[in-house]
Amino acid sequence: MSDMMDDMEGGEGVVKKFMFVNRKAPHGTIYALEALEVVLISAAFDQDVSLVFADDGVYQLIKGVNTKGIEVKDFSKTYRALEGYDIEKLYVDKDSMEARGLTEDDLIVDVTVLDSAAMAALMADQDVVISC
Repeated sequence: MSDMMDDMEGGEGVVKKFMFVNRKAPHGTIYALEALEVVLISAAFDQDVSLVFADDGVYQLIKGVNTKGIEVKDFSKTYRALEGYDIEKLYVDKDSMEARGLTEDDLIVDVTVLDSAAMAALMADQDVVISC
C-alpha cells in the first residue's frame, strides 16, 4: 500500500493508470467497502482510476439491494456518485455477469461489459492493477 501511495505522490503532474479489480461479494467481508474507499482516495490524488467487477464482485453493482435484514449499511449507492470524482471507467467481466444470471439492466450504474480478451488487454495497459 505504501508503494501505491508513493506512486501517487511522485512528481507533480504524474498521472498513473490505477485499476482496481473487485472480486468479492459486497457483504460478509470488509473487502468491497475498503476497496471503494481506496478508489476514492486514488481519485483524490488525480490519478486515472478504473474499476473492474469480476467474479462475485459483480454483486456490488446490483440494483435494489436491501441490507436491513443483515444489519449492514448498503454502500452500493456510492457507485452512482463516482462520476463526481472523475471515476467514469467501470467495467464488468462478461463471463462473471452471465454466470450469475445478470444483465446490464440489473446494475445500478452504467458499465462497459468486456470479454476476457478485452479485459486482459485493458489490464495490460495499466500502470498498477490491484485485486480486491
